[in-house]
Amino acid sequence: MLANYHTHTMRCQHAQGSDREYVEEAIKSGLKILGFSDHCPWVYPDGYVSGCRMACDEVDDYFYSLSCLKKEYADDIKIYIGFESEYIPELMEEQDKLLSHYPVDYMILGEHTTVKEGKGVNPSSKKTTDEEVLRNYVDIVIEGMESGRYAYIAHPDLLHYVGSDEIFDKHYRRLCEYLKSKNIPVEINCLGIGLRRHYTSEKFLKIAQSVGNSAIIGIDAHMPKMISDREQIKICERLAEKYSLPLVDYLDGL
Repeated sequence: MLANYHTHTMRCQHAQGSDREYVEEAIKSGLKILGFSDHCPWVYPDGYVSGCRMACDEVDDYFYSLSCLKKEYADDIKIYIGFESEYIPELMEEQDKLLSHYPVDYMILGEHTTVKEGKGVNPSSKKTTDEEVLRNYVDIVIEGMESGRYAYIAHPDLLHYVGSDEIFDKHYRRLCEYLKSKNIPVEINCLGIGLRRHYTSEKFLKIAQSVGNSAIIGIDAHMPKMISDREQIKICERLAEKYSLPLVDYLDGL
């Protein structure tokens, strides 16, 4: 594994460790590229404050801190500064305004919810047997990718559909076929596998195998030590091999 583009910081309120610790752990583990993609802030018109992402007033510090480390460790590793974000059409204009003055290298799409936080709507990771919920998730993810904003999709099977296998296959196959047509890899999510969450599921990877997708490992690091956890990374590599998914090290265009 030569690159990881899925790295968080303590600004998201559910990660640990300093920015420097993540960088030094990445160098120690032999990574050539470390991409930071902390949970992107939203500008909410009603002043709602999220408890699971960085605040708008932390963006300055995010770029200042990582830009300094980027220069300091330039001889040892390539650092990219980006975000993981949902695609929520009605909020995109304000997010664009917020980020317009910053040198964002890339973004990845992590559709944790399809609507504004605080509306009492279940997040994407909550179990559902409703086909319409899964259909809507896949629709909005594809719409987001079509916007050209995102390099790839974090944990693409995050929507926890527990209904019929036929419906699971129908909609996630649609997503895999879309990704295949755009030459975008599916992410094998290290955090989800390590914590035994429902993603990345072998059921999803089997669909990706039949479609002929490539894959990328996203550590989804919320602690520096996760970056050098070779056991978890090896599990992801073995899953890619089991389902004949060629692993991509580097993202195109970066």
